[in-house]
Amino acid sequence: MTIKVGDKLPDVKLVKATAEGPQPVQSSEYFAGRKVALFSVPGAFTPTCSARHLPGYVEKADELKAKGIDEIACTAVNDAFVLGAWNKSGGSDAITMLADGNGDFAQAVGLTMDGSGFGMGKRGQRFSMIVNDGVVEQLNVEAPGDFKVSSADHMLGQL
Repeated sequence: MTIKVGDKLPDVKLVKATAEGPQPVQSSEYFAGRKVALFSVPGAFTPTCSARHLPGYVEKADELKAKGIDEIACTAVNDAFVLGAWNKSGGSDAITMLADGNGDFAQAVGLTMDGSGFGMGKRGQRFSMIVNDGVVEQLNVEAPGDFKVSSADHMLGQL
């Protein structure tokens, strides 16, 4: 079942990419007590994700925070080392990378995709959500191949 507005996020382990190395976090603890702009990409270093998705959130980070967002986080079915390298190459300290290496989070929220045709296996769909104290306030899931509703610009319009 796909998560929907008003649902509490499931409690799963994610791995935060930090300068000191990977740091395990529980989603229930990470999202507790704050408003988080979360976006999901099918994979770090993939074309749309690198050219448009991540750069949009980097560019709009200050505007999102000015509208009440406490933290901006990106998740992908990649390991923390890959997400850390991606953030270092094209991201920003304003973006927290949450690795979902086994796809547990994507599966738990019901937003997986099958990228096997591209040699990528099971991945998380492209989506964004505003999470307030662990509860989904906004949810924007892209149609396959699209990049519209999960953008930072779209999210700014929802705040």
